Amino acid sequence: MKPESPDIVLECLMEGNRRYVAGRMLHPHQTPERRRALRERQAPSAAILGCADSRVPPEVIFDQGLGDLFVVRVAGNIVDEATLGSLEYAVLHLGTPLVMVLGHRGCGAVKAAIEAVMAGEAGKGHLRSIIAAIRPAIAEAQMEPGDLLESAVRAHIRRSIQQLLDHGLMFAAMVREGRLKIVGACYDLESGQVELLENAAD
Repeated sequence: MKPESPDIVLECLMEGNRRYVAGRMLHPHQTPERRRALRERQAPSAAILGCADSRVPPEVIFDQGLGDLFVVRVAGNIVDEATLGSLEYAVLHLGTPLVMVLGHRGCGAVKAAIEAVMAGEAGKGHLRSIIAAIRPAIAEAQMEPGDLLESAVRAHIRRSIQQLLDHGLMFAAMVREGRLKIVGACYDLESGQVELLENAAD
């Protein structure tokens, strides 16, 4: 049964990540019975906007199964018309109470955007659209001390959350009313741990 509270959903995800990090995964909801039960409808507990990186599959790192997560993946976990519309579908039509923007350390898309910015280039082919979406986060990260890539990854997650609040249909109002929680998180490729960012919108 889908938890009603966004906070309960978030804790379930983080508990699943703790199992994953410890190598004690339960692999829930992956049976033929579960598959058949989902034939007519779905009610995912969380929607995740994540990077398309092959090393960051949300169902695995959160130890979830069929029907648990509504996952939207694109290089650099950028917010564009398609990803925004997909998340609106999850929230407004499926009743999903939690949206997570999931970035990861060492993100190749962010790194490529940094390299393009440093070279004064826009990028090649359709990669330009991804670089353009990440570019504002790089400008923000350049004002901060420390590793530029690390700072840019986190800045991009924060900016993506703000884009969801600014442009997602009814998202900001639903957050204010407590019907929706939008959080940012960063995955560590080495440890497998998901870190929640402090400035999550709740």
